[in-house]
Amino acid sequence: MASTIIPRRTQIWQDPRAIALLMAASLTTMANATISPALPGLERLFGGDPNAGMLVRLLVPAPSISVAIFAPFAGLVADRYGRRRMLLAGVILFVIAGCAGLFLPDLPTIFASRLVLGVAVALIMTAQTALIGDYFTGDERNALSGLQISARNFGGLVFISLAGWFAAISSRLPFVVYCVAAAFLPLMWQVIVDPQRTSQAPGARQQDSAPECSSWGLVFAVLVLLQAVTNMIFFVIPTQLSFFFEAAGHSNPVMTGSALGVLMLSGGSLALLYGRVQRAIGYVGVFALGYGAMALGFVLLTLAAAPLAWFAGAAATGAGYALVSPSFVTLALRLAPLRRRGTAGGVLTASVFIGQFCSPLLSTPLVVTYGYATLFHIASSLAAAMALAAVLKACAMGIQALKRRDRNDGVPSCGETRARSRSEC
Repeated sequence: MASTIIPRRTQIWQDPRAIALLMAASLTTMANATISPALPGLERLFGGDPNAGMLVRLLVPAPSISVAIFAPFAGLVADRYGRRRMLLAGVILFVIAGCAGLFLPDLPTIFASRLVLGVAVALIMTAQTALIGDYFTGDERNALSGLQISARNFGGLVFISLAGWFAAISSRLPFVVYCVAAAFLPLMWQVIVDPQRTSQAPGARQQDSAPECSSWGLVFAVLVLLQAVTNMIFFVIPTQLSFFFEAAGHSNPVMTGSALGVLMLSGGSLALLYGRVQRAIGYVGVFALGYGAMALGFVLLTLAAAPLAWFAGAAATGAGYALVSPSFVTLALRLAPLRRRGTAGGVLTASVFIGQFCSPLLSTPLVVTYGYATLFHIASSLAAAMALAAVLKACAMGIQALKRRDRNDGVPSCGETRARSRSEC
């Protein structure tokens, strides 16, 4: 799937297509966490259900299960039938399934609506990722990949705060927040189009030059695995921080909300600079810096005993995650052949939510057996190991560059060799 490159005269954030894609990105954080402030009220509202305690707690991760299952299939559909219809259908389904909790009569049906919401998120994220690759290249793609992380963070901060105010009025009212997605539809309908499958202009060059080599799938699989592990490490913060604070004697929910707000603000702010940082230090440098910041954040949670230091740890973790996350998208879009971008976007989307879903399953037994200090030590060690691997990769690349330069300095070029041979003759 290719199209002709059109010279760009505007900043990336002024492009209506980029704005529409950022709107879509802001919905992904809303999907899971928006109803978190309403959970205690929903448990009381449906207290007659013997499974209320379990079902209420499953309402938040339920969309992740559907995304992990359906996103790869959504990628195949996007490659076959196009991205526009998938994105618009996903947003419409998002509004319907998200708002359904306002009217559904019991917890099992609300839980079912949350699973359907996950299908909508799979459609949206898969189409959005593929469209970033279709519409933009090079520095613009890098910048937009960073901006979408900012949109997720700032959107999540606004939507969750709004849901908290609504939850103080009624436990069902936070479901109204999902109606916001309907306001995004007119712009998406107007500006999102499927690019031409073949270029019609004579001599036009492809929008991207991703090589369709036999080894791209293996490299892509490593990238997907790394993203899943990254999200598994990062999601320790939103899933365990409130319990960590409570164990430390700070049970006020305001403190947890403030810490998560700091995490989102730091991540969203740093993601705005991703394009510049990536140009300055490259992908390997971004991974080294990002994973190093995540490791520092968990170290602060482990060693510090003051809330201010915990907030700094949350900020460092959020900033590090915001640095590495856009690189997965941009590298995957460079690796995947044009006709496989939808599939690549679907698998990438699934890996994010698989990591998030596995995080509490693995971290909770560690907390029960060894405590929070051990959990944070393991998380910081994993992040530090990945940062070290990036540093070693950078060193290896530097050595190879020096060797190539030395060879070039000592060996004459082909033109020089031919000239020398003619003169000797």
